Amino acid sequence: MLFSMIVSGTSSSLPEWIHEAAVVVEVLAVGIIAIGIIIALARFVQYSVIQRVPGDHYHALKVTLAKTLLLGLEMLVAADVIVTVALEATLESVLILGLLVVIRTFLSWSLVVEIEGHWPWKRPGQANHGE
Repeated sequence: MLFSMIVSGTSSSLPEWIHEAAVVVEVLAVGIIAIGIIIALARFVQYSVIQRVPGDHYHALKVTLAKTLLLGLEMLVAADVIVTVALEATLESVLILGLLVVIRTFLSWSLVVEIEGHWPWKRPGQANHGE
C-alpha cells in the first residue's frame, strides 16, 4: 500500500504513512526470520547430510537460527516503537510496548547466552561470582 501510494502519487495523512512504514518493518522482520531459517536448515542439510563435512553442524545451526531470531526480534521491537510513539501514545499502549520490550529483551538475552555461552554483560572468561 505504501509503495502504491508513492507510485501513484496519492497523498495520505502522516499517521497512515507511519502505520504503513511500521507494517513494512514488520514484514521485513518476518521475511528475515523465514529466510534465515531456510538458509540455516539448507546449510545444515548440505554440510551434515549431503557432503558429510566433519564438524559440529548442529551448533552452527543453533547459532545461525539464534542470530536470525535476534535480528528479527530487534526489527519487530522497532516496528512496535514506531507505532506506539508516533501513533498510539496512550498509557495503555506504552505499557503494552514496555511488556513486549521486556519479553523480547529476555528472549534476546537467552539467545545471546545460547550463542556465546555467557550473559550479555559478561565478557568471555570473566568469573561468574555467585552464579
